Amino acid sequence: MGYGSYTASDWSKLKSSRNLSSTQTVQEVFKSSNCNPKMNPKFIGTRECFDSSDHPNTTPIVVALDVTGSMGYLAVEVATKALNELITKLYSTGAVEDPALMCAAYGDYMDTAPLQVTQFESDIRIAEQLLDIYFENKGSGQVALPCLWEFLAKHTNIDAVNKRKEKGFLFSIGDQATIRSTSIPQTITRVIGDSLPSATRDSLLKEVQEKFHVFHIMIGGEGNNDILPGYKMSISQNDIGCIPQIIISAIQLQKGEKLDRVLEQWDSVNVPVISAALKQLNLIGVLREICL
Repeated sequence: MGYGSYTASDWSKLKSSRNLSSTQTVQEVFKSSNCNPKMNPKFIGTRECFDSSDHPNTTPIVVALDVTGSMGYLAVEVATKALNELITKLYSTGAVEDPALMCAAYGDYMDTAPLQVTQFESDIRIAEQLLDIYFENKGSGQVALPCLWEFLAKHTNIDAVNKRKEKGFLFSIGDQATIRSTSIPQTITRVIGDSLPSATRDSLLKEVQEKFHVFHIMIGGEGNNDILPGYKMSISQNDIGCIPQIIISAIQLQKGEKLDRVLEQWDSVNVPVISAALKQLNLIGVLREICL
């Protein structure tokens, strides 16, 4: 994993071969009818993010999408446009060294596939794997996001963490769905296979924060203030086109950049949306990890 580089021409070829368009439906973009075993965490021992000759200082970045029924438009936006913009802007801004991206999909805790995870990659395979995700399109409003936290905490082997003591970045993106605390241990056992009878939302979040700076982008409304206080950014559905810039800006702030320097790199039309999102973070003026 982690060899090769992402290029605009590779994206153009993939977009053309899959006939991708932001006007397509979820079913037209995500054609898988079931979960690919290669993305099923129960069959995955460890996801690795290792340095290589091509990328000697890898920075792991996880983009996790809510794939419950209400979030179809978001998945289409990311798959057909935003993911490509995020990767190209990561390179053009130099926000991190050697970005290696994993895509994840988290659904309802009662889904047949509540969690899917791709490999960490640095080339067009990032987008190819995302398109192979199974969009289950259900949901009762109780998401399995803690399963992703558990997987990243216990089932990743990351050179940035092990060799350089540098954390990766996790951005989950979804709407106002809640996390069902009472079902967490049983769901983790069913989805991942780990036995954690005393696991709670807070204990799993604390564990994953040892490896990743964890952020959540909330689409629509100000609900669920108990989810990642200080690390949650609420934006409207109309502003999802700014997600790549928001992600990169949050990374830069976490790495110590000043807010004005971060904002000046973006188109002035988008700055109000990006600024409003970033000002919800406790990082501004503090720029250090906050214990939850």
